[in-house]
Amino acid sequence: MPTPPLTPLAVAALRVGPAPERVLEIECGDGDAALFLAREFPAARVRGVDRSESQVRAATARIGLDPEGRVAFKVGRPSALPYPSGFFDLVVQVDGRPAAAEVIRVLQPGGRLILAHTQGNGGIGAWLLRRRLARGGIEPLESAAAGDGSFSVGRLRGDDRAGAAE
Repeated sequence: MPTPPLTPLAVAALRVGPAPERVLEIECGDGDAALFLAREFPAARVRGVDRSESQVRAATARIGLDPEGRVAFKVGRPSALPYPSGFFDLVVQVDGRPAAAEVIRVLQPGGRLILAHTQGNGGIGAWLLRRRLARGGIEPLESAAAGDGSFSVGRLRGDDRAGAAE
């Protein structure tokens, strides 16, 4: 029987270290993972970005009553995230290929990155992406299988943004 699709993300979230204050999910779709992250980190402000306006509308409709504005969604592309540099202390992408330079740009030094795959391990593409992220200053912390998929957790060292490669 297949495991729930968010299992790799759930396992990775247990390994990010101190609870984040500002979380971004790239290519958030209908908001499933972003809403999970909001429950997992109840003090964090969680943002989701997706290139599809209809997906952002669907995700926004799922928020429900959120008087503190902890969860919000925006239209945007992974290669041009609509947020300032160094804004997030956790960036997450599930089943996607983030733009390495943009992830590094929006992460604050010491911030964490989770890449989760609901099926398999992402193959050679994931390996190449991890190399680009490493050149930009992302230090790998842990990679493992989880459920039917896998995850990787990394941390942005110091202020290594100068070496970011797309």
